[in-house]
Amino acid sequence: MAKKTVREVLRVTTGDLPQPRSTPVGPKTKSDAVAALPAIGSRLAALQEALYAESTRGVLLVLQGMDTSGKGGTIKHVVGLLNPLGIRIASFKKPTRAELRHDFLWRIRRQVPPAGHVGVFDRSHYEDVLIARVENLAPRGELNARYTAINAFEDELTGAGITVVKCFLHISPEEQRERLIARLEEPAKHWKYNSADLTARAKWSAYQRAYAVAIERCSTEESPWYAIPADRKWYRNWAVANILLETLEAMAPQPPAGDFDPAAELATLRDSDPLG
Repeated sequence: MAKKTVREVLRVTTGDLPQPRSTPVGPKTKSDAVAALPAIGSRLAALQEALYAESTRGVLLVLQGMDTSGKGGTIKHVVGLLNPLGIRIASFKKPTRAELRHDFLWRIRRQVPPAGHVGVFDRSHYEDVLIARVENLAPRGELNARYTAINAFEDELTGAGITVVKCFLHISPEEQRERLIARLEEPAKHWKYNSADLTARAKWSAYQRAYAVAIERCSTEESPWYAIPADRKWYRNWAVANILLETLEAMAPQPPAGDFDPAAELATLRDSDPLG
């Protein structure tokens, strides 16, 4: 039997998610996971360069999760393995007044990565079916319409050559509590703390249900959801890096062939080089 890929193991196909502290595939220790990242990074960088040179397709990495689940850490440790010239990162906060005058996907469309690039969404269009559902910011009929609009939008991206990689960073309430305590007890982390995090934490069960519905309604063959056990930061980084790597390997980007004769260009270079 062929060994399953990381994407196959972590792809959400039923309502069951891996336990937040589990390691269902890959390394079982922090040292092994950290040791594996440089080689993964080298392979990612080579494929990213080919994607950039090909310049006909792109990748959109969507990171969603409860507060402290590690969206920023994933960007630092995983996306940080890539060449920043080929990266487009967008962080979606509370919509501005100007953004609220438009359809909820308007501000999202403006951040779609161009061909040849890897785009990263720190939060995303899913905020409008997560927060809106928990906080009753939209009637149920409007929410249903948004799920449909999201699927149509992601199908549109796929048709335009953008591969969508959606990762739900699955953290436990116990681990979130420890990370919030660290933010309060360590002055250097105070900037990360927001009292609104406690408001959302008080509605933990409601948010988990909202995520479950969003994943079920918006996980398609072309744009599936991956559930990343995120209690262990080292495993989260390893898992997302490998999902991104497997995605690029499947895309197999190819740099275009040169429209010149290399041998003739080399001869010209040697004949005309001022250094002799």
